[in-house]
Amino acid sequence: MSEWKITYRGIVYPWHCDHMGHMNVMWYAGKFDEACWQFLTLLGLNPSRFKRDGSAMAAVEQHVQYKRELRAGDAVTIQSALLEVKDKSIHMLHKMVHDDSGEVAATTVIVAVHLDARIRRAVRIPDDVRQKAMEMKEQQVAAFQEACAS
Repeated sequence: MSEWKITYRGIVYPWHCDHMGHMNVMWYAGKFDEACWQFLTLLGLNPSRFKRDGSAMAAVEQHVQYKRELRAGDAVTIQSALLEVKDKSIHMLHKMVHDDSGEVAATTVIVAVHLDARIRRAVRIPDDVRQKAMEMKEQQVAAFQEACAS
């Protein structure tokens, strides 16, 4: 898919590594979390909107696959794509790439729910966000079809 959005760039620091010398799972989760917030911002879901609307987003499901070890000093990039937009939730796919080798180090699928922050209940995703998401999805499909045709 050539319509991946870059949502994180960073380095694995020594304090990210566990007793086995590779990045501990808690740091994968943290880097993927940062990527989620960047991705949601691309859709128009940002802190100023949350404050204005009294809304929020919350992750309710996450599935991670670890593909290769990362070590101190490794540079990584997270690329994100939209999988699905439902009435009250967004499904995102993130892949963490080891910059030097180009190998995928980990992937995660996250389901995030749009909330009314005051009553802590899921509410419909705003129409403008849904529209941006559908446009992004159309771009992804077009890029996929183009890649398949060549």
